[in-house]
Amino acid sequence: MHGLDSVGLSSFSNASSKYWKKTLSALLLSFGVMALSQTNALAADSSDDPAFVTLDGKEVKLSDYKGKWIIVNYWATWCPPCRMEIPELEMFYEKHKDKDAVVLGVNYETGDVKHVQDFARQQMVSYPIVREKGGANGRSTVFGPLKGLPTTYMVTPKGEVVAARTGMVDQKMLEDFMAKFNEMNSKDKAK
Repeated sequence: MHGLDSVGLSSFSNASSKYWKKTLSALLLSFGVMALSQTNALAADSSDDPAFVTLDGKEVKLSDYKGKWIIVNYWATWCPPCRMEIPELEMFYEKHKDKDAVVLGVNYETGDVKHVQDFARQQMVSYPIVREKGGANGRSTVFGPLKGLPTTYMVTPKGEVVAARTGMVDQKMLEDFMAKFNEMNSKDKAK
């Protein structure tokens, strides 16, 4: 048998069950934030200014967004988790684009640009969709090795890559990470 019962949690009383549900929920939430906050040791040096190309051929650099958080999300049209997180990234982008953060969707495919443009239009994606300058090679990104899709990098308003996550992200996870990072940073400055 798989699931919670297989580890004996069904034998707890109702009071204990409520306690464990709350504890487990808190741990899962913490794990999500911790997983996102793990810095990718192979990430690009913060002095680098990676260049991307929009789907209509214009060059975009991370420095173009300096002063805002940049959520760099590697994805593909054929990737189910990538497709599932698009609405969350879209909500995050719409909420933050005029204030403190942007989303840069890096399409990691080598196929036809028109296919990606059509897909983005169908999904009603309003955040910028780009590709790596030089194209996707299937093994790495401008930030280091690619472990899977989707992969999201968190770049601070100063242009420092401070976190990476392989797997889906959502609006709350991104906002929680930014708030925690900003809080820790302000405490460090106060010392």
